[in-house]
Formats: sequence, structure tokens, C-alpha cells
Amino acid sequence: MSRPLQLSPLELSAYFAFTEVSSLLRHEVEKQLRDVGKLSYVQFQLLARLGDAPGGSQRMTDLADGVVYSRSGVTYQAQVLEERGLVTRAPSPEDERSTIVTITDAGRDVLAKVFPGHIGVVRSMLFDSLDAGDVEVLERVMGRVSGHLRAGPPRSAGARRRKSE
Repeated sequence: MSRPLQLSPLELSAYFAFTEVSSLLRHEVEKQLRDVGKLSYVQFQLLARLGDAPGGSQRMTDLADGVVYSRSGVTYQAQVLEERGLVTRAPSPEDERSTIVTITDAGRDVLAKVFPGHIGVVRSMLFDSLDAGDVEVLERVMGRVSGHLRAGPPRSAGARRRKSE
């Protein structure tokens, strides 16, 4: 039996609350990243993932999968970061078809500069209104939804759209 093609009032309310919180939080996070580090949200995600990666490096495709962004979009953002001296790009020693992106000391400096304000925005806008039990529920629910959404192929593995589409 298939599910009805409508959302219940509770589902609709939850959906609207989720999209509103997501939009409001993302707006303030992006503003803080731009103001302090001259970074877009995606550029920050790339630097943060590289900063946490062993050796500060990842394959471009893995970065695209991790930040849920197209391969071409990550390539462009990595180019912008490289021009600023925040990352380097090089062919993979294991597979020359792959590109390895590595965070530089300047990239780590930018992360160190933006992280305190980033954490402050996230804490004040999201976590200050929740108690520890709420945070546990939020983590569990969002983890379950994320797992469900990531069960399919990553966005970077999807077919590329042609300009005529």
C-alpha cells in the first residue's frame, strides 16, 4: 500500500519548521563566514573537511560527496581557494585521474579565524534554545534522515545535466 500524496498537519508543520530553521541558520552562518573569512559556505565546508582529514588532504570526489556538491562545483570552489593560497591541488600519486586537495597553513589560519564566530552563531541560534535531551533527539532524528538520504548514490556520482536540459 502506498502512502497518501499529502502531508499530515503534523508533518507539514515539522517540514515548515525545519526549512525555516535551516534557512535562518544558514543565512547567519554564511554572513559570519563572509564577514570574517571571506568564505562561502561551501568553501568553509571544504576547508573544514580538509582540516579534519588525515594529512589535511582528500580526493576531490570525496570532498564533493562529503559536502553534497557537484564535482564541477567543488572543482571551481577548490580553484578559488587555491588562488587565495588556502589549498593546493595535485594529481593523486595512486591514480593520476584523481585530484588531491590539501589545506595549506594559510587555510588553517583562516579556519582558526572563522571557527570561534562560527561556533558562536551555531550555539546562539540553534543550541541555546535546546536542553541536552533536545540535542540528543535532534542528533538522532537528523542522523536517521541523513542516513536515509545518503543511502542512494552521492550527488557527485549523478549524471551530469546537459546545457540543453
